[in-house]
Amino acid sequence: MNMEERENNILEIRGLTKHYSDFTLQDLNLELPYGCIMGLMGENGAGKSTTIKAALNLIHRDGGTIRMFGEDIGEDNSRLRENIGIVMEGLNLPDLFKAVEVDSMMRGIYRNWDSDCFYQYLEKFHINRKKKIKEYSRGMKLALSIALSHNAGLLILDEPTSGLDPVVREEVLDILKEFVMDESHSVLISSHIISDIEKTADYAAFIHQGRLMLCEEKDRLLDEYRILKGSRSDIMKMEADGGVRVA
Repeated sequence: MNMEERENNILEIRGLTKHYSDFTLQDLNLELPYGCIMGLMGENGAGKSTTIKAALNLIHRDGGTIRMFGEDIGEDNSRLRENIGIVMEGLNLPDLFKAVEVDSMMRGIYRNWDSDCFYQYLEKFHINRKKKIKEYSRGMKLALSIALSHNAGLLILDEPTSGLDPVVREEVLDILKEFVMDESHSVLISSHIISDIEKTADYAAFIHQGRLMLCEEKDRLLDEYRILKGSRSDIMKMEADGGVRVA
């Protein structure tokens, strides 16, 4: 890869490997250009969350390198971390906090925290700022509001629309598309909801049993790939006849 190509990527994952006793994420490579949304797909247990956690140094990785904004990300690289908005399962905030306490805490964490932006997202997501966190039906909308309110360049979202009602899901997807429109921001989103990826993503990556099976521009996938159903012998015959090429 030449330098020009490297500068076009907001995120680069090279040879990412993580071993568990019953699972291995093996030699995963991904490139996310600026101004793009990449959907990370796969069955439960395929390695989507492991990929995200390892990329963020939330778990120890056994191999590979991670570069964000052209720099290696490390445990002590707080400046890079400030430029990443993260939404994962669990808020890890005190249950008794209301919006004002969340706002106050985040102002102490992020140098670029924007209180006005935060309250605008609370209103957009119909979050009652007077309620305590423990009274929310789900914390995902609050987590999204936080991730979008400190001027992050890269959003990394692990199943952000899971459990949301269809109307709110559409709002979230529209916000993500707006987020990357200036081509200086990008989104990595894992989801098992294929329609969400189809509506929003520029690139689609598919992980199966810890291995990256494909990563392509979404439109190319829709044009060139199909799901074949039939017996193994029938599919092998079709491939032998030159009718299809099985990936």
